Amino acid sequence: MKINLEKIEQNKAYLNFEVNEEQFERAMEQAYRKNIKRFTVPGFRRGRAPRKLIEMHYGPEVFYEDAVQFLLPEVYQKGVEKYKLEPVDQPKFDVQQIEKGKPFMATAEVVVKPEVKINEYKGLEVEKFVYNVTDDEVEKELSIMQERNARLVAVEDRAAKKEDIAVIDFKGKVDNESFEGGTAENYSLQLGSGMFIKGFEDQVVGMIPGDTKDISVTFPEDYKVKELSGKNAVYNVTLKELKTKELLPLDDDFAKDISEFDTLDELRENIKTKMQQEAKSIEEGSLKASIVNKLMEAAEVEIPEVMINRETERLMLEFAIKLKYSGYDLQTYLQTIGVTLEEFKARFHDKAMDNVKSSLILEEVGKRENITVTDEELENKVEELAEDYKKPVEDFKKTLKPEDKDGIKNLILTQKVLGFLIKNSNIIEKKKEDITELEEVDTDDNDEETL
Repeated sequence: MKINLEKIEQNKAYLNFEVNEEQFERAMEQAYRKNIKRFTVPGFRRGRAPRKLIEMHYGPEVFYEDAVQFLLPEVYQKGVEKYKLEPVDQPKFDVQQIEKGKPFMATAEVVVKPEVKINEYKGLEVEKFVYNVTDDEVEKELSIMQERNARLVAVEDRAAKKEDIAVIDFKGKVDNESFEGGTAENYSLQLGSGMFIKGFEDQVVGMIPGDTKDISVTFPEDYKVKELSGKNAVYNVTLKELKTKELLPLDDDFAKDISEFDTLDELRENIKTKMQQEAKSIEEGSLKASIVNKLMEAAEVEIPEVMINRETERLMLEFAIKLKYSGYDLQTYLQTIGVTLEEFKARFHDKAMDNVKSSLILEEVGKRENITVTDEELENKVEELAEDYKKPVEDFKKTLKPEDKDGIKNLILTQKVLGFLIKNSNIIEKKKEDITELEEVDTDDNDEETL
């Protein structure tokens, strides 16, 4: 058997194979034994005819296709191992010569992982934005909790005003025709929240429970349902109930009612601890993203389109799963926002390309620094995931496919490489006065795409 790597260009490897007559004959014999029961030859029971007679009766090429199916995967795998190739797609084979008594010859074209060109990855100068949670931030969070746990008290002796909860029935029409989503009963709407079309809530203000009136509004030009964009609508609205929020006093009883803590001070301390943990998580995410972005700017890599397409499909599947958990399906969502599947797919392209590029760069750094994942690290991560999914470890392991384990190993490896890069970077700390500023930095550095 002869295997030769002809060339590698534009992330494609070209392999030539030559299999001698004896090896080809063995593959033909395998093909014969696999298919013997398919053929009927006069004078022989099905499955009993000699190979030579079958070839005479059906033609010498009758077993070629199956012989090739036996040969090619074997010789291709040997070629991959011999030249240490890293394929990222299925190979394209081309049979050059197949004839009894002669060597079998074929070629394979396969897309391989691209070369990553990067010089300096140690000593990077990166900024780390830090934030210390203040007492004011804690009080803001307490106020939110107070608002969230407010009691709703019925109002009967006055007209509706902003901040009230209006319980309404409504029927909307455009051009005197009802439309999907334009009708509801016992709908709770906080006036002034901006949840409805501009102008709707303002016209509910002033109504008294029991009132019915027509409310005229205009859908914005960029409304998510294209059929309603820019259209005038009339809603017949009945105010059935009016409620107002009554805040509970911030005291020890409040803490006992809404949490596992006995005092308000204990609740405050818990809020501060959680907020600081969140800030630290954002800090670390921002730092890692900054390092990766620096590397991406400095690195040169030509990414095969097949890798981008695969990551795009993964991102779309991830998005579709999130939609499903929210009670939607992708097709309905696309109809609602008025885009085709191809247009929607295009929105993920740049994000997918960045994901692949960053992954390749981190993998390259890991190789250069001999960073690997031990069996113990993999086992610990699997146990951690089993705990997250609230499953017994052994049961969870049974659900894992080989590709799942590879994904877990890649996750561990990525974190180890990032840890190495952080230790070997020149980090400049910058304080942020507000946690929202920190979140903005984290979002920007991660280049999250708004869909």
